Amino acid sequence: MADKSRLIKKYPNRRLYDTRTSSYITLSDVKELVLGNEDFQVVDAKTGDDLTRSILLQIILEEEAGGAPMFTSDLLSHMIRFYGNAMQGMMGKYLENNIKAFTDMQGKLQEQARGIYGENSPISQDLWAQFLNFQGPALQSMMGTYVEQSKKMFQQMQDQVENQTRNMFTGFQFPAYTPPAGDEMADKAESTTPDAKTRTEK
Repeated sequence: MADKSRLIKKYPNRRLYDTRTSSYITLSDVKELVLGNEDFQVVDAKTGDDLTRSILLQIILEEEAGGAPMFTSDLLSHMIRFYGNAMQGMMGKYLENNIKAFTDMQGKLQEQARGIYGENSPISQDLWAQFLNFQGPALQSMMGTYVEQSKKMFQQMQDQVENQTRNMFTGFQFPAYTPPAGDEMADKAESTTPDAKTRTEK
């Protein structure tokens, strides 16, 4: 990775210009930079605004439309609902941390395999795929357990909040309502009670 971030300029005609190679590149070329772990930044050639996220989202959109999407419609709907929600920042950080942990695990396994079997060994290249093939059910089970524990913890927190709210209002003494004198509705209601009828008969 270069010491200085690779600068790519986007012009009004939507063309991308790589300042390092002094040539125009395509979105596919930017994807190759991502796959090669190249550090780069895309900026608007006129305003200087950072467009890196926008370009990365375009790459994801093309990949999702390519026939082997990573995100289901339900997942995308859930993600959209988090925008503007109080959980938006935490959810973004949660996804980022989990993907980083998964990538670190993949990198360490591949590095160990290269040290044992060599750089270009088929065993080294296929080891991660084999790991996922064997550990897939275990990873799914682990994630399922994590989600279930999270649900239980959330339910416990919800119960605790409800109990605290209930205890907060338990100590309050609410005064009984006394209708004002001359209230015709109150007098009428009082005259129709069994006690009032008993007094009338007597």
